[in-house]
Parts: sequence; C-alpha cells; structure tokens
Amino acid sequence: MRVTRSENGLAVEIPADVAEALDLKEGDEVNLTVAAAPDVSGAEPFSDREKALEYIFSRRWKLPPGWKFDREEANER
Repeated sequence: MRVTRSENGLAVEIPADVAEALDLKEGDEVNLTVAAAPDVSGAEPFSDREKALEYIFSRRWKLPPGWKFDREEANER
C-alpha cells in the first residue's frame, strides 16, 4: 500500500481488490492497529515464487479471494 500526504496528515491508498474484499466505500471509517513484526531472524530468502507462496499459505495468512501477486505491478512505483 502506498502512503501519500493529505491535507491533514497522511493517507493510505488501499488497492481496489482489498477494498472490495473488505466491502469498503469512500467515507467509511476504519481502525488501524499496530501489529508486532514477525520474527524473521535467520530466515533464508526464497529462490523461487512457488516456495514463497507455499510459505505464505503455510502461515495461514488470509488473502482476499482470487488474490494474485503481480511482480511487475508491485514494482511500478
């Protein structure tokens, strides 16, 4: 997600597919909670996409239905 400056502070840009999965509409109020970062000490980088996705799904992370990672889109910034 991208953070941008707004009139009164900072704004977080929520991708359309995430907003749809959460049924968010313009003007809705949301609460944010700071979560502790996962312990990644000693973690090895993944050599390929399949291993990375296997790791993500093994952690039972909840991704929006139909979610797909697009490396090109992620690196557009």
